[in-house]
Amino acid sequence: MPKITFITSSGESHDVDAAAGSTVMENAIKNMVPGIEAECGGACACATCHVYVDAAWNDKTGEPEPMEEDMLDFAQDVRDTSRLSCQIRVTDALDGLVVHIPENQS
Repeated sequence: MPKITFITSSGESHDVDAAAGSTVMENAIKNMVPGIEAECGGACACATCHVYVDAAWNDKTGEPEPMEEDMLDFAQDVRDTSRLSCQIRVTDALDGLVVHIPENQS
């Protein structure tokens, strides 16, 4: 099982084991990671699962699709590494993934 590390704006780290095929957001909700609300349930219809992908993982998570880019317009403090965690599908290649939760969500 791939491991994902969620880091809050205060530096608190939450390591979770994630099932391949699920999304980063689903694993955050399942493990009660603070700051990931996912109000739309993963439908890419809000920005309450906004994360910053650690720069070392940017290439492996890929670029946001146009629909995700549109939803990121509603997120606060968007950066080059911003993604909606509901749109990042977990694969074995993402074992060790690190994402940071924006301050306004923590």
